[in-house]
Amino acid sequence: MNILPTYFRKQIQETLTTNRTLFAIAVLVIGLISTLLLSLSQGAVHLTFEQMLQALLRRGDQLQQTILWDLRIPRILAAMLVGSALGMSGALLQGMLRNSLADPFILGISAGAGLVAIAMVVLQVFQAWIPLGAWLGAIVTTAIVIFLGRSGNKLSVERLILGGVAVSSLFGAIQSTLLLLAEDGQIQQALNWLIGSLNGRGWREVTTAAPYVIIALIAGCLLARSLNLLALGDDLAVGLGVNLVRSRFLIAGVATLLAAGAVSVSGLVGFIGLVVPHGIRLMVGNDYRILLPLSALGGAWLLMFADLLSRLGAIELPVGSVTALLGSPLFIWLLYNRRTKE
Repeated sequence: MNILPTYFRKQIQETLTTNRTLFAIAVLVIGLISTLLLSLSQGAVHLTFEQMLQALLRRGDQLQQTILWDLRIPRILAAMLVGSALGMSGALLQGMLRNSLADPFILGISAGAGLVAIAMVVLQVFQAWIPLGAWLGAIVTTAIVIFLGRSGNKLSVERLILGGVAVSSLFGAIQSTLLLLAEDGQIQQALNWLIGSLNGRGWREVTTAAPYVIIALIAGCLLARSLNLLALGDDLAVGLGVNLVRSRFLIAGVATLLAAGAVSVSGLVGFIGLVVPHGIRLMVGNDYRILLPLSALGGAWLLMFADLLSRLGAIELPVGSVTALLGSPLFIWLLYNRRTKE
C-alpha cells in the first residue's frame, strides 16, 4: 500500500531536482554570456556593438582590433580560467573535508604561493618565472600539509585543517618579514600579487595555464561519485568500497592543481572558492555530479563579473579587492539564509 506514495514522492523529488538544475544552468549561462558581451565592450575605451563585432571579425579600426584581441579577450579568458578553477577547487575541498567553510587556500596553497612570489620579488631573482614559482610553491606546501595530515595509514581531516593553519601562519610571518625588508617598488609589486590582479594578463599566461587547468577540471568532475559517497560518512563510504586515503589524496591533489593554476595566473584571489559552491549548493543541492561542473561555471562568471567591475571606475582596482567586496556581504547573506532554513 505504501509503494505508490513512495514512488510518486521519488518521482516528484527527481523532477524538482531536474528543474532546479536546468534553472541554475540557464541563469549561469545567461549571466556568463551577458557579462562576456559587456566585458568585451566596456573599459577605458568603450566599443559599440557594431565596433565590437567588426573588431572580432578583424575588420575596421586597427586600434580597436588590438584592444579586443590583445587586451580584453585574453584577460576575459584568464578570468574565466581562474574563476572556474577556484570554484571547482572550493567545491572539491568542501566535499572532501565535509566543511562548508573550506576554500582552496585552506591547505596552505595561498601561503606557499605567496611566500615564493614575495621572495622572488624581494630578492629580485627569476622574476620572469614568478607564476611558475608560485605554482610550484603552492603544490609543495600542500604536499607538506598532506604529509602532516597523515595519521598512520589514514588521512585525518582534522590534522589536515590544523596543518594548513599552522603552515599558513608560519609562511605568513615570513612574508611579513620579507615585506619589511623590501623597497617601496618591490612592496607595491608584492601587494599586487597578494591582493590578486588580472591587469596585464595576456595570451602567454592563458596558453600556459589552460592545458593543466582544463585537465584538472575534467579530473575533478570524475571524482563526483567519490565525493557523494564520502558525504555519507567514513564508515558507510568504506562499506560501499571507497578507499578513503586514495580518494582524499586524489581530491586534494586535483583541488591543489586547480588552485595553484589559478594562483599562477592571477595571484591570490579570495572568496570565489568559498562563496560559489555555497550559492550553487543552494540552487541544486549536494549532488556533486551537478555541483562540481556548475561551481566551475559559476566561478568563471563571478570572476569575470568582478573583473568587469574593476575596470569600470576611473582607477582600475585589483580584482581581488572586488571579489572581497562582493564576496563578504554575499557570504554573510548565504550564512543568514542557511540559518533561517535550519
